[in-house]
Amino acid sequence: MRCWGTIVIPVLQVSSFHSDVKIMPEGHTVHRLARDQSKWFSGQRLKVSSPQGRFAEGSELLDGRTLKSVEAHGKHLYYFFSGVHVLHVHLGLYGKFRLHASPPPEPRGAVRVRFIGKTNTLDLNGPNQCVVLNAQQIADSRKKIGEDPLRTDANPERAWARIQKSKKPIGQLLLDQSIIAGIGNIYRAEILFLMSVHPTRPSCSFTHEEFDELWKTSVRLLEVGVKYNRIITKSRDESDKPLSKLTSEERLWIYKKEFSPICASATQKWLLGNRQMYACAVCQR
Repeated sequence: MRCWGTIVIPVLQVSSFHSDVKIMPEGHTVHRLARDQSKWFSGQRLKVSSPQGRFAEGSELLDGRTLKSVEAHGKHLYYFFSGVHVLHVHLGLYGKFRLHASPPPEPRGAVRVRFIGKTNTLDLNGPNQCVVLNAQQIADSRKKIGEDPLRTDANPERAWARIQKSKKPIGQLLLDQSIIAGIGNIYRAEILFLMSVHPTRPSCSFTHEEFDELWKTSVRLLEVGVKYNRIITKSRDESDKPLSKLTSEERLWIYKKEFSPICASATQKWLLGNRQMYACAVCQR
């Protein structure tokens, strides 16, 4: 049996801070899942089932159809099958995938949906959403999702229009998936630290040039995340070893750090947008 393991289970383990802490996967993880799964299953007629039974009707619609592609939009996955059916998956906090060689072993746990392909089998456990949609429903679904820095069809000006009109703190607005999709708690802290912007700054005070920097930084960091399948906000020039060799403690600048790595001031910690925020009052004015 070949299991996907920690690379493909989108529940991040921040072992240097707390053990077994579940974190909702951010955009880079979902895009990596889409890329890998498309490579493993696209162009194949899949046997689709629901061992748990909760997705029985949906699996009947998809069973025996050819998977054409897998796309990510923010934290959402879309599986395009032959015909008009599209499977929409949102992992949420507890969703995870397991990959096996075909023929697969007996399902482990409450498997919501199982794909069996020529050489690989994919199990999905515990997703927040797992539903088959038609073309109109999928279009309506995607209208609710913000601009994704990792998508080539993203329109950052739409996100800018929303940001410049809001008085909410920028650190709170970055968690709003209807504005910029894919940025979660870790990326928002790291992006704002790299920009020297305090998370409590009103979003409407951003200039267009600052927003452009925010967008470009988001694109760069998320692309690195897809490449290495982990959040890394240090560049090669800022590290004394290859990015792939960095420990979880070394990959980040400010998130869950006790002191600023730049000025050594004590890190601020507070709830912002119902999530723990980290910042430096000296480096981020």
